[in-house]
Amino acid sequence: MSLSFIQCRGLTKSYQKGNTTVTPLENLDLDVSKGHFLALMGPSGSGKTTLLNLIAGIDSPTSGDLHIGGTSIAQLSRGALTDWRARHVGYIFQLYHLVPILSAFENVELPLLLSQGSRSARRQRVERALELVGLQDRASHRPPELSGGQEQRVAIARAIVADPPLLVADEPTGDLDRESAQQILTLLRSLVADHGKTIVMVTHDPKAASAADETLHLEKGRLVTAQSLATV
Repeated sequence: MSLSFIQCRGLTKSYQKGNTTVTPLENLDLDVSKGHFLALMGPSGSGKTTLLNLIAGIDSPTSGDLHIGGTSIAQLSRGALTDWRARHVGYIFQLYHLVPILSAFENVELPLLLSQGSRSARRQRVERALELVGLQDRASHRPPELSGGQEQRVAIARAIVADPPLLVADEPTGDLDRESAQQILTLLRSLVADHGKTIVMVTHDPKAASAADETLHLEKGRLVTAQSLATV
């Protein structure tokens, strides 16, 4: 049987805080299929963001194994992990992290500037990403000229511009009003259904979680329940 797109086995993350060992994630097993939309829920300190950062290659586990797309990223060197992350992962933040003095186009283009592609190829990629999020007519606008929902869509365009197979989202609707949040969730679902992306999303909002294919609940670093949710 082939590996799942994301496969965690015995995944543990610990660190020292003074004389105390803190273990936000302990001996976790998880499988996520390609083209799946997974929501992670749980109280603060349950290990959700720790797991998200491990899957994104932002942090490394203390022990255990983590395969994504057949690559054991827990075994990669720091440099190899940075290269892998640039090609395979798009990160969507709660607070957008856009550069306020740059236009929407320039913000989306940022991940491509270190690549060896031509300027015209970069332009095509950026225009396509902005089109996918419905903001091609706002390409020249800077973040202060956009609504919160539009800023998050620019951030999503930036996350997908290099066409990574995996998107990780940390409370992507947490700073938005309900209507804008629903637009973002609809966009995320379309990225899964129409473009084959795999999404792992951390959220405290049951409404946001209901947009996913499945919700996993964590408690004190352990998986405690799993509930498949119907999607509309």
